[in-house]
Amino acid sequence: MKNTFTSQETTRTGIYVVLTAACAVPVFFGIDTYLNAIGAAHDEALATAGTMVLFGCIYIGRHLATIWSARQRMVPRNVLNGLAIGIAACAVWLFIHADFQFHSFPAMNLLLYWMPFLAMGLCAGALIKLFRMSTQKELEAARTQAAQSESELHLLQSQLSPHFLFNTLNNMYGLSITQHEKIPPLILKLSDLLRYSVYEANETYVPLKDELAYIQNYIDFEHLRMGDRLDLRTDLEPVSNSDVRIAPMLLIVFIENAFKHSKNTAEPKVFIEMSLKIWGNSILFYLKNSHQPVAGEVKTLEKHSGFGLANVRKRLQLLYPGQHDLSIDNGKTTYTINLRLNLR
Repeated sequence: MKNTFTSQETTRTGIYVVLTAACAVPVFFGIDTYLNAIGAAHDEALATAGTMVLFGCIYIGRHLATIWSARQRMVPRNVLNGLAIGIAACAVWLFIHADFQFHSFPAMNLLLYWMPFLAMGLCAGALIKLFRMSTQKELEAARTQAAQSESELHLLQSQLSPHFLFNTLNNMYGLSITQHEKIPPLILKLSDLLRYSVYEANETYVPLKDELAYIQNYIDFEHLRMGDRLDLRTDLEPVSNSDVRIAPMLLIVFIENAFKHSKNTAEPKVFIEMSLKIWGNSILFYLKNSHQPVAGEVKTLEKHSGFGLANVRKRLQLLYPGQHDLSIDNGKTTYTINLRLNLR
C-alpha cells in the first residue's frame, strides 16, 4: 500500500515538472516581451528570474490553498471569483503602471511592479488548486448522490415483486373458494409474470416490447380471473425495436390499481380503458377505469394502493427527473391516469 502511494506521488511530481517546463517557455517570452516594452535593462536575466519567481509563487499559492481548504467542506464560489478578479486586476495594473512610472522614485517603481507580480502568482496557484479541489468535491458529491439514488432505486424495485405477489395471492385465495376451476391456468400465468419480475426486470431500463409482453400477460391473467364481468378496451401500440426502453414494472402499478379499483365497485361490469403510443420522443400512456367502491372498502383500497403509487412516483423522480409528466384524476366514478415519459 505504501509503495503504491509513493509511486502515485512520484508520477504526480513528474507530471507537475513536465507541465511547469512546458508552461515556462511561453511565460518566459511573455515576461521578456513585457520587459522590452518598458525598456528594462538585462531583460533576459530579469525574464528568467521573473519566470522562476512566478512559478515559485504559483506552487506556494497551491500549498497555502491546500492548508486553507483542509477545514472547508466545500470551496465557496465567491472565493474562486475573488481570486480570478485579483489576477485580472494585477495584470491590468502591471500594464497601466508601465505607462505611468514614478521616475523620481525608482524603488517605488520596483515595488509597484513586483508586488502585483508576486500577488498574481500566489492567486493563480491558489485558484488552480481550489478550482481543482472544488471540481473534485462536486464530482464526489455527485457520485455519492448517484450511489444513494441507485441504492434507493434498487430498494424500490425489490419491493415491487412482493407487493405484486401479495395482491395476486389475495385475489387467488378468493377464487380458490368460489371458482376453484380457474386456479390451474391462473397459476401458469402467475409463473410467467413472476419469472419476468424476478429475473428479467432487474435492469434500470428494459426494452419496451418486453414490458408490453409482461403487461399483456397480466391482462390475460386478470381476464381469466374476472371473466365476463370485465369490459376491457386496449390500444397498445406494438413495439419491435429493442432500443426503445423503459423503466421496468413502472406502468404495471397503474394497471394493477385499475383492476383492483374496478373489481371492488358495486357495478356488475368492470370498465377499463388503456392505450400506449410512441409519439415523437415520448411514450404516452393513458388509463381509465371505473371507480366506485362499496361502503366500508374505501379506506382499505387507499391503504393498499398507496404504497404502489408512492413507489412509482419516487421511481419517476429518480429515473425521469424533469423528463416526465404524470396527472391523476380521481373522480367520483372514474380514475384516470395520463403519463408522458421521454424515450430512453
